[in-house]
Amino acid sequence: MMLRLSDIHAALGGVLHGDGACPIAGLASLESAGPDRLAFVAQARHAAAIETTRAAALIVPPELVARASARGPCIEALEPHAYFARLTQWWRERLLAAQREAADPAEPAIHPSAWVHPSAELGAGVRLGAFAVVEAGAQIGANSEIGAHCVIGARVRLGVQARLAAQVVIGHDCTLGARCIIHSGAVIGADGFGFAPQQGQWLKIEQLGAVRIGDDVEIGANTCIDRGTLDDTVLEDGVKLDNLIQIAHNVRIGAHSALAGCVGVAGSAHIGAHCTLGGGAGVLGHLRLADHVHITAATLVTRSILKPGLYSGSFPIDDNASWEKNAATLRQLYALRQRLKALETKS
Repeated sequence: MMLRLSDIHAALGGVLHGDGACPIAGLASLESAGPDRLAFVAQARHAAAIETTRAAALIVPPELVARASARGPCIEALEPHAYFARLTQWWRERLLAAQREAADPAEPAIHPSAWVHPSAELGAGVRLGAFAVVEAGAQIGANSEIGAHCVIGARVRLGVQARLAAQVVIGHDCTLGARCIIHSGAVIGADGFGFAPQQGQWLKIEQLGAVRIGDDVEIGANTCIDRGTLDDTVLEDGVKLDNLIQIAHNVRIGAHSALAGCVGVAGSAHIGAHCTLGGGAGVLGHLRLADHVHITAATLVTRSILKPGLYSGSFPIDDNASWEKNAATLRQLYALRQRLKALETKS
């Protein structure tokens, strides 16, 4: 697919500097871009790459326009990273449109090996891959794409333009909003880890809730979101989950929060809106994180955090009694240091 830089500018805006007829065959990073590719420079600290990149054109912030224009055409954007994100979406849509035009018109939208229960409802333009299963009472919104070997459980509701990669499983009664993207191997609506001790054994607590997911949510490969015990597990609009994340039963994640790979959130924890959790972080059960709380990688959250900000911490494993004593001392370390300095000054 070959476009002109002016086509991109016309579609996405910004300020065009230089030759709008510059041919663009694809998008690339600054390091790998060839002479027919478009790349972006997000911040001034990457400005040195403007002289070394082979890209045909660049997307740059206002402060780098003069430097970028000196080497060739560019598009000025107030937020180059966000502009590039919208560009990737626009580019993908054009690629998909081209693929649809080139597709064999005899190829069915629903693969012959897919199975759809007679009571299920498929919106206009729904596509089902090989061996996909849609169970009784399920509803799939218009223009959704369901990959090979996916299982859509009974009474599941998918919003419009959902995209499920191969081998996604959505358990019964779960609900996903519009434009959700679910990557391969994700399981939504498995039973939560609920057991009651009885005479040295574990008695299963049936998980009677479901999972409710809002619009524009993306869920990474092999991520698991458990259904609630009685109430639902909830992900609000715009939540982004990386690969290999565990969301336990009755968790609630606020709108536009983002969790990186291998995060674990224990049962009934509530995470506010616009929060971020770095890779490998953990949140213990029944805790609450306020809106705009940011947790760095590998941090274990052991108490509720009710004030927005950036939080970090880890502690070596020890027997519990010693760990609690040391943790209490650690919290007082700065105050103890100040008292010691005061005593040294007096002496």
